[in-house]
Formats: sequence, structure tokens, C-alpha cells
Amino acid sequence: MDDSDDDGFAHIGESLPEHKPLTPVQRRRLRASIDIQDTPAERIAYQHTVLCQTSLPYRDPGDSVRIWERQQGAVFLALEAGRVYDRTAQRYVEVGLPYGSRPRLILAHLNREAILNDSPRIEVESTLTAFIKRIVPGRSPNAREIGQFKDHLSRFAAAMVRMAVDLPDDRAYQVDTKIIDFMELWGGKDGRQRVLWPAVVELSPRYYETLRKHAVPLEERAIGALANSPMALDVYAWLAQRLCRIRPKREQFVSWAALQDQFGTGYGRIRAFREHFRAILTQVHAQYRGAKFDLDDHGMTLRYSLPPIPGHHLDLIKDD
Repeated sequence: MDDSDDDGFAHIGESLPEHKPLTPVQRRRLRASIDIQDTPAERIAYQHTVLCQTSLPYRDPGDSVRIWERQQGAVFLALEAGRVYDRTAQRYVEVGLPYGSRPRLILAHLNREAILNDSPRIEVESTLTAFIKRIVPGRSPNAREIGQFKDHLSRFAAAMVRMAVDLPDDRAYQVDTKIIDFMELWGGKDGRQRVLWPAVVELSPRYYETLRKHAVPLEERAIGALANSPMALDVYAWLAQRLCRIRPKREQFVSWAALQDQFGTGYGRIRAFREHFRAILTQVHAQYRGAKFDLDDHGMTLRYSLPPIPGHHLDLIKDD
């Protein structure tokens, strides 16, 4: 081959678009997607079916916001920020609302530990760091990251949860509870730490008993792959509990307006929400390949699908 042929290949190469390397998040998602397809789940996380249908704040609403309210269909959720003990001042101080991915990940972990050990009492200090290491593969979490998780654990443990369901026969019921009703608080190595972090927590009896009956199994590797996006975590959990409840050969339609009500916090225009939600669904579907659904200009059509963890769908269908 002469030099002119070499020049021709050089020109072709110059005309090709520049290849952009994958980001660490993209590599993590790709690796998890491949692993999930190739090997069975090693660890199963769990989410309560009610919390698969409602959502916590995606972003920090600020310390001045003490109550977060959401509605999904006939379900009304109110999350009220609480107080924790300040060992320096020797009094209770207000903490903010839990928000973002961390409280969602923490709850999936606490649910797993409670179900795995058949006990509402969970030793967080010995299990949370190991969990963080699993969902952030390739490196160990630093002290700042662990501290952020523990801060959200404190916020979550202090929060009061109120849920009401509006029934079609002119009735309604309301439940006021805490997901965590006991904490054993320890100080950290940093002497400047004012608020003690939970080292041992205990799920409230009401929450624990309903969790045992209505826990939705999730693939922990998928949770790790989606960990940087609270909306993706919510959509994954929602599909995991919703699709396997649909009767085979039946469909359920969800309008864009309903999807925005459930997942579109902070989106004023439905067009912007649609674009973002489509991107989120692409990320989620890569981790939950068995999910069957279609999108069009009117909304989303859901079809019966096996759950992310095979063999765990029969009880969910029975409870529907």
C-alpha cells in the first residue's frame, strides 16, 4: 500500500466524531448492567411497598422547611423534620429533612438487615460502611462520605411520617408513625461533632410488621448503579413493585400528568419533565432489563413483568 492510501485512511479518521471516554458513573452502570444479566443476585435490598409509590425530597429544601408533603393518587404523605440530642449543648436541636439518594439507600439497607436477621434492631455502625463500600465499587468511601450518610440517617431517624389514604366510600384513614423509634447514639472521632450519630437503630413495631408483609425485593447492584440519582432510585423501586402486580395479558396506563405528580418535583413545565424522565427510564431499564413498558405522547403503558429478583413476585401479586 502506498503513502496515498495511508493519507486516505488518515482523512477518514479525522472525519469521525471524537470518542468521549465513559464517566465513572457510566462505567459503574455498564458494569452493573452486564453483571446483573450474567450472574444471579448476591445481595437483595428491600423497600417498603408504600415508599415505592411516594417520594422523599430530591434536593435539600433547606433547614427552614420542616414539613414535606406529597400526593400520589389517593395516598397522601407528610414527612415532618425532627430533633436529635446535642451533647455539647445538652439539649435537643432541630435537624433538616432527609433528601436525595442517601436516605433512600439507607432505608433499603436497614430494610435488608431487618429482614435478613429477622429483627427490627440493626447495628448500623458495623454494617453501614460495608454497605456503602458495596454500592460504590472500586474504592473505599472516605470519612466525609460516611459522615454524610450518618447525617441523613440522623435526619431520617428523627423524622415523623404521616400517611393518609382517601377511600372511595367517603372514608379515609391516617397513620402517624416513625420508621425508626429507637437510637443508640455514639460520638465520632471528631471532637467538634455536636450531634451524636446513630450506631444502633430499631425500626418501629408498626413499620417493621408491615415491612415483613410488604417488602419489595430489589437488586443491590442496580441500586448501586443508580445511586447518584434519587429519581432513578424511585423509578426503579416503583417499577419493581408495580409491574409484577399487573395481571398477565393486561395493561395499565399512566398519564404524563400522573407521572409528573409522582416524580416531577421541581419541574414547572411538563415538556422538561418528559425529557428528563425518558433519560431516567433509559438508565433504569439498563438495570432492570425485564421491565416491560412503552412511552408515547400521552403517557406510559405498563405491562406485566417478572420482578428484578426472580421468585419473589408471587407474594406481591397475592397482596395486591
